[in-house]
Amino acid sequence: MKLIQQLRQDTFSLSFEVFPPKTGSAFQSVQAATEEIAKLRPAFMSVTYGAGGGTSRYTLDIAMNIKRLYGVSTLAHLTCVSSTRESLHAQIEDMQRYGIENVMALRGDPTPQSLESAHVGPYRHAVDLIHELKECGADFCIGGACYPEVHPESADQREDIRHLKEKVDAGCDFLTTQMFFDNNLLYNFLYKIREAGITVPIVAGIMPITNANQVERAIKLSGAHMPQRFKSLVDRFGNDPAAMKQAGVAYATDQIIDLYANGITNVHVYSMNKPDVARKIQENLSDILGKSC
Repeated sequence: MKLIQQLRQDTFSLSFEVFPPKTGSAFQSVQAATEEIAKLRPAFMSVTYGAGGGTSRYTLDIAMNIKRLYGVSTLAHLTCVSSTRESLHAQIEDMQRYGIENVMALRGDPTPQSLESAHVGPYRHAVDLIHELKECGADFCIGGACYPEVHPESADQREDIRHLKEKVDAGCDFLTTQMFFDNNLLYNFLYKIREAGITVPIVAGIMPITNANQVERAIKLSGAHMPQRFKSLVDRFGNDPAAMKQAGVAYATDQIIDLYANGITNVHVYSMNKPDVARKIQENLSDILGKSC
């Protein structure tokens, strides 16, 4: 099923993100975790993609398994950093062979080894990948990423929104936000992009911080602003793993409830292959979503 059909509906949806293993030896345990999350019957599940395409086969195997066993719609990530036209088309053909209908088109984060080729290759930005997906005739529903707090490489938000509009004009069907911890930043961002003529569905990306070590990584990855109430939570519970997990899930749940209450119908949780976290969040929202766990 094309995700755009779900995202345009005026009903609350909750989806989860999982990631493939880095090595074949970890495949079974990762697959088991993704199956536990799929049993929750989310609106869809996205499966990430390793830097430089290193885990592309695992991405497709996990996406196909989720769809085949549980009937859950999947969104397979595809990155273009350091790709050649030939290698990218081979990946697109693999996706079509696996029956993938939904693709998250991303530039990807260059590795030190791929930095040079990323700057001279044919695909420097996600918009280049979107153009390629459209021009090759692949019948995908295409998602893209957006940054409520400005992409780290953009000079300012105005430039960032201009590039975002280019992605949408190239054929991006919907956008998923990078993690954020202050909903007001998203509401302000939505106002600005709507004024800029970006009208595609927006999926709000929420990261439950369930251990204190995630905080530094989250800031490094997204540059996200940490509100004082969130900092206080980490300061108070960060040294108690069980309490920190409970507090982190509660904070994420509170964010999602506020988003739903303010008209955001689609929320995507970066669940980090943690079925217990995904299950608890869905349980907290069961009456709102109208489903039992």
